[in-house]
Amino acid sequence: MSDRKEFRDLATPEAAREAIDSLDLSPAPETVPLENARGRVLSERIDAAIDVPGFDRASMDGYAVRARDTFGADEADPAELDLVGAVHAGATPEVTVEPGTCAEISTGAVMPDGADAVVMVERTDELDGEGGDLNAEGDAPDRIAIRTAVAPGDHVMSAGADIAAGARALGPGTRLTPREIGLLSALGVDEVPVAGTPRVGIVSTGDELVRPGDELDPSRGEIYDVNSTTIAAGVEEAGGEPVLYPHAGDDYDEMERLLRRAADECDLVLSSGSTSASAVDVIYRVIEERGDLLLHGVAVKPGKPMLVGRLDRREDADAPGPSAYIGLPGYPVSALTIFRTFVAPAIREAAGQPEPATATVEGRMAVGERYGEGRMRLMPVGLLDLDDGDRPLAYPVDKGSGATTSLVEADGVVAVDPDTEYLDRGERVSVQLFSPDVRPPTLLGVGEDDPALNRLLDRLESPRYLPVGSREGLRRLRDGVPDAAVVAGPTDREVDAAYLGGWTREWGLVVPGGNPDGVTGLADLVDGDVRFVNRPTDSGLRRSLDDALDDLAADRDASRRDLADRIDGYELTVRAFESPVRKVLAGDADAGLGLRETAERLGCGFVSLGEQSVSVRAAPDRVERDAVAELAGALDDLDDAADGGGKPDLLADLAGYSRNSRNDP
Repeated sequence: MSDRKEFRDLATPEAAREAIDSLDLSPAPETVPLENARGRVLSERIDAAIDVPGFDRASMDGYAVRARDTFGADEADPAELDLVGAVHAGATPEVTVEPGTCAEISTGAVMPDGADAVVMVERTDELDGEGGDLNAEGDAPDRIAIRTAVAPGDHVMSAGADIAAGARALGPGTRLTPREIGLLSALGVDEVPVAGTPRVGIVSTGDELVRPGDELDPSRGEIYDVNSTTIAAGVEEAGGEPVLYPHAGDDYDEMERLLRRAADECDLVLSSGSTSASAVDVIYRVIEERGDLLLHGVAVKPGKPMLVGRLDRREDADAPGPSAYIGLPGYPVSALTIFRTFVAPAIREAAGQPEPATATVEGRMAVGERYGEGRMRLMPVGLLDLDDGDRPLAYPVDKGSGATTSLVEADGVVAVDPDTEYLDRGERVSVQLFSPDVRPPTLLGVGEDDPALNRLLDRLESPRYLPVGSREGLRRLRDGVPDAAVVAGPTDREVDAAYLGGWTREWGLVVPGGNPDGVTGLADLVDGDVRFVNRPTDSGLRRSLDDALDDLAADRDASRRDLADRIDGYELTVRAFESPVRKVLAGDADAGLGLRETAERLGCGFVSLGEQSVSVRAAPDRVERDAVAELAGALDDLDDAADGGGKPDLLADLAGYSRNSRNDP
């Protein structure tokens, strides 16, 4: 009686994928030194622990000034300032810019105390002590003529302008390329948490196989073992660690010994050969007797003889539970086809690696872009595939040549010809990807920065979020680029958008612990001797502050501008929600605009000025996209968690936070 194993009821490809998805071949996360992290995938979010840059620095050569001293200056009537010294890059400033003075400054140098702007050297003249042009060679100037007016912050890169402390630097699932490693280096990170590399044991079976390099006897039907090295290369390309074992013959005991050894030592065991319906093919019996055979045979060509199952480990094996097992066909073409179609995606998922991408992508401009400098432009762009059958959107990403995050937020560059003055919206462009491994984000969001938002993004698959502020976020949503915008506080922009959900947060004034200046509200900023640090006008917090200042001005029968002029530092703005707290902690300000959550977490005092609504809004024509639906589902989880649902509450342990109604506030 024959013991031949017949194929019965071949599994569909979908069923084969489901069977493989049910296997656990994910290794435990690990921590590796930054220098060994290239190509690895983050297992958790990394937030910036410092501001980059960590100080206010000059963005060009010129003179550090108090902007107020230049108001009204022009070519015909320059402002003359006393030169008090020089500040060079890499040196601690030893001068203070008092009213009516200036200091020479180099690109990248720390801004000296008292200065809040830089005048480029091309718009200045050196003067002698009498006020005339300095012509004598070698003479040092006494005064500088300023031939242009500047505003506070002009030609200054403020601390945290690249990335601010507390900002979400990189999210879980990010593949670490030289771009991300550069950003982590700038943040001072020396080791990173990454997804483990799945170990994949490879066993080729068959009495006819001979290892490459050994002598071949064709008369016996011997062939070289092609599959071991081919599949090992595929495993490594997919992000796994291949482990090659001696090839097994068609003997049951030898097959069992090798497979169980591989199962004890690896997360996944791959065999090739001995899977067809032959009397000598015994591997399926090993799986049935020493594990769990989930399927034998799949309805694909090539590659019908395929096994999926689990192999039991010894009780003293390093890893608990069974090892995953997949049997590939013996023919090299079939084996590689099945591997690429079914196995490689599972290894990539276990390793946290993205699907492969081509090095060049044809895209379409998301917005019009004007350029007329007469030079070739390598324009950094991000990509967003809307799954609408058209080319992906390519949107410009450019925060300046000194900003490391421009590279992380972009997927590639568009080479713009010097003769091209304008790229029209919808125009076809060729995007050169930074790497063939680059994958566009599944969802593009823009708008306000927020601690709860960081947690929300962690629950999404490969999102990209640009913290451009509430006002700018709404503008971009109106222009049709992002999928969603996060908006905090009141807004005067009317944008057609779908409300997905949101939360409220308590905002106010961050002060040093113990509140040494006795700050109780906005009136103390206006009337007292309190140094203040503000947020940019695009920030929702700034809009709420200005509205509160309007109310105070109405009570005093004054204008907001009048009161703002009396606040020391009202025009001094910092980038992110944690930045004002850092300024207060460093002693650079007595009060800052911020959140109760950040103040309490970093050990500062807090003076509440009210609650602010944060809403997540989607472009109406994107609501049906899977990524937007996933975002809406994550926001529903926020409500469900607060009602005792299954997932952890997004707002847990965030002081001053509560959830909005499911309806648009």
